[in-house]
Amino acid sequence: MKKIAALGLAGMLAAASTTAIAAKPEDAINYRQGTFSAMAWHFGTMGAMVKGKVDYDAEDFSRRAEIVSQLSKLPMEGFMPGTYSGETDALPAIEDEWDKFEGGMNALVERSAKLAEVAKTGDMDQIKPAFGEVGKTCKGCHDNFKD
Repeated sequence: MKKIAALGLAGMLAAASTTAIAAKPEDAINYRQGTFSAMAWHFGTMGAMVKGKVDYDAEDFSRRAEIVSQLSKLPMEGFMPGTYSGETDALPAIEDEWDKFEGGMNALVERSAKLAEVAKTGDMDQIKPAFGEVGKTCKGCHDNFKD
């Protein structure tokens, strides 16, 4: 029974990876835009807390930081050749400067994970700088790779 379940799981994973490879450019664009929109939703609320525009709720902030950390791992799959025109603000420079772009995306994953860890402390003196680092990372890619 375990062997059958393992084979079923392997089949689903193979189908999922094949789907990503065979995705239409607009599907990849929608995928990454959706992921970034979800990240912005949570990051915006966290920013309002950091700036004192809304009351700080340590539990909610920590929950949102964890969501952003998990979401930060997803967008890279949607950046594939042929997805830098049409309904997107992503620039073709991504392909030309792939190593720089990939480095920025890896930094987003790392800094988002650090923010999620720091958020668990509830200490705004630690949270603010970690939050700022994530924001700078986002801005760095936007400045170089987004129209």
